[in-house]
Amino acid sequence: MIQISSVSRRLFTGILALGILAGCATTQGNNPGEKRQAVQTMRDNALVSLYKTKPEAKAKVDAAYGTAVFSTANVNLLIASFSGGYGIAKDRNGKQTYMRMAEAGIGLGAGVKDVRTIFIFHSQSAFEQFVNSGWELGAHADAAAKAGDKGAAVGGEVAVAGMTIYQITEAGLALQATIKGTKFYKDDELN
Repeated sequence: MIQISSVSRRLFTGILALGILAGCATTQGNNPGEKRQAVQTMRDNALVSLYKTKPEAKAKVDAAYGTAVFSTANVNLLIASFSGGYGIAKDRNGKQTYMRMAEAGIGLGAGVKDVRTIFIFHSQSAFEQFVNSGWELGAHADAAAKAGDKGAAVGGEVAVAGMTIYQITEAGLALQATIKGTKFYKDDELN
């Protein structure tokens, strides 16, 4: 019988999770044009879901300088958390910037979830800082249990530094409390 150490098991699980995450976080499409269309469709669908859940958000979006919408796959494995995703930022003049997102964290958690994050920027400076610098660091705690049409999703609204942020859990199961470092950056392939 082969003995596998707990370190080897965790390493294997981490590699497997990163593989799953990489597959979940990839923009659909075979070429840049198809990928751009997929990102725009994701954005439109996320905003429709947000307006159904939080009707007052539409007025905030309409009055905002800009928005950014991201699709993110998140994997939590005991003491580590990894996320990856893609999105689009759009200012009130219609200029679009395609973006990517990567995140790593440390904390307790288990599960996989699919999240849509909507940023509403109340000022030009907040929007431009996000698009050009895109860093976020903070603590995060949530609970989500949803599979298809079954279950419940706990999402929230947070207002910080000239922006309002909403999160919608599309599908998945997670329980987590982590400290995360997140990087949002321009997508060189799609811009």
